[in-house]
Amino acid sequence: MTSADALDQQRSLYGAPLADLVSEATRALGLTQGRLAEVLGLSAPMLSQLLSGQRVKIGNPAAVHRLQAVLALARQASGLSADAVAHRLAEIRAEQATLTSDPASDAAAAARALGRVLPTEELLAAAGQVGSPALAALLRQAADLAGRG
Repeated sequence: MTSADALDQQRSLYGAPLADLVSEATRALGLTQGRLAEVLGLSAPMLSQLLSGQRVKIGNPAAVHRLQAVLALARQASGLSADAVAHRLAEIRAEQATLTSDPASDAAAAARALGRVLPTEELLAAAGQVGSPALAALLRQAADLAGRG
């Protein structure tokens, strides 16, 4: 993959090449590239590789979340004091994106998916054979949904 291909993929992932987004943020917030990498929770070499197109994607979802917060701050920075910007950058650096989901809704989604693809009899047979009570309950729930559909 060429750097141009990588930058095109970044454009589709982030709305613009990361070099453009980072330039906007560093200019508006008065940050160096190294300081921005620190706020994002990335190494400076990793950020450099992303900006040059040697890498396409930020692999850490929390770092992507922090980048989005930095870009939002950059758009507001002209109306904020330097202390307010510094305080917000410290908050962003400390943020950990919540990337978990509700186990109950995950189980319900799994039951619906199983109920759509397997017949009731197979689901009930599997529920009787598994050793896990939680999995057996999920399979019975899926069988009930399959029987209704």
